Amino acid sequence: MTRSGDVFVDGEWSAGAGAPRVVRDAATDEALDTVRLGERADVDRAVDAARAALPAWSATSPQERAERLAAMARHLKENARKTSELVSRENGMPISLSATANGYAPMAIFRYYAGLISDVLWEEFRPAMFGGRSAVERKPVGVVAAVVPWNYPQSLAAMKVAPALAAGCTVVLKTAPETPLDARVFAEAALAAGLAPGALNIVPADREVSAYLVAHPGVDKVAFTGSTAAGRAIARACGELLRPVTLELGGKSAAILTDEVDLDVFTAKLLDVCLPNSGQTCHASTRILAPRARYAEVVARVSDVVASYVIGSPLDRKTQIGPLASPAQRDRVLAHIAAGRRTAARLVVGGEALPGPGNFVRPAVFADVAPDTAIAREEVFGPVLCVLPYDGLDDAVALANDSDFGLAATVWGGDEDDALALARRLETGTVGVNDYVIDFASPFGGVKASGLGRELGPEGLDAYLLKQAVYGLA
Repeated sequence: MTRSGDVFVDGEWSAGAGAPRVVRDAATDEALDTVRLGERADVDRAVDAARAALPAWSATSPQERAERLAAMARHLKENARKTSELVSRENGMPISLSATANGYAPMAIFRYYAGLISDVLWEEFRPAMFGGRSAVERKPVGVVAAVVPWNYPQSLAAMKVAPALAAGCTVVLKTAPETPLDARVFAEAALAAGLAPGALNIVPADREVSAYLVAHPGVDKVAFTGSTAAGRAIARACGELLRPVTLELGGKSAAILTDEVDLDVFTAKLLDVCLPNSGQTCHASTRILAPRARYAEVVARVSDVVASYVIGSPLDRKTQIGPLASPAQRDRVLAHIAAGRRTAARLVVGGEALPGPGNFVRPAVFADVAPDTAIAREEVFGPVLCVLPYDGLDDAVALANDSDFGLAATVWGGDEDDALALARRLETGTVGVNDYVIDFASPFGGVKASGLGRELGPEGLDAYLLKQAVYGLA
């Protein structure tokens, strides 16, 4: 089917009702495409289509849904290279990361949920406490509004769309205006897989239209990834409506380096764990906590490694730090760095914008950072690291937990039992030991200002299911 617009509703493309918007290459400022974003009327059409498709899609067997998801996974795999390169141009993600995050990951997530739903106990019978039995049935929650950001657009969309479709829900996927192009592959995959028209609808739109979708009377559940500020607004709207919501929000994660840390191991993983996607990653361990006896050594090693990173075109396999996603994002990061420089903290390396086209900022390392300063507490969402000293593991745990956020953490050094014991003391949804790699088969999400609910794993499917109990059976 030939694409004739930017909004995908009821199995067909159409032009969005909004004004034209130029999508630009994050590295070169070159125009990639011009799109028309969706407006409220497009949301109304998308929700109506999802509502109309819900009875038939929810009535399909788990086996049929699994087959459709597996077919979508195959299409995503076939287009993985093209999709990952497009995302790198849209948001500046280095292709070495994008090939996994926007190429492999979406396919793997769809394939995982296609396999998982065959094992779900959709109906079970339990002995009732006062005789007889009760039936417990799992049913799709209904029409899902899935709202995703620009930093990992493919994997974050898949983390919502795949389990929602697997559960028998229909979906309106609201994509970010910064990355409206790559989401087209999900529509193409739906068409290639023979997904029922209206089961998946895609509307690229801005914040105001997103708020309209979240509060739409035809929506049954909201799944959102984005900033904590936006998450609070969505939580208020869903709370008023008594509408279930999953929120995956910001972070200011801590990397705890124990006395036994092998700095060769840590610095080899530093880019992937602390500065992935040039720091534009919610779970990045941007607070590095080092034992005071090794503090100077850690600051020196981290600074040397960060200063050595290759900055350049995101499509170059050698590039380690790409441009930030937009001029606005670059300016926000530079403002955070300027605020950090006005404190007693010491800017060891980096922190300046690079001349020429693109939204490049040289990665920065701050040392001697007071834990109560903004640079140590606020999510910068850019290539900025803070190194803080601690005195003993109790102090390290207190520093790690002294945060409004609780999405992720990492623990480095010591044996596995010690690392696990330390991880259990941390107020966070996820912890990595000597690395941080999200496991698609395990729950991902945060506590405190990092959000509500979980994605991925069986828990990610459960978020799209209602449980109905039937009493009084013989």
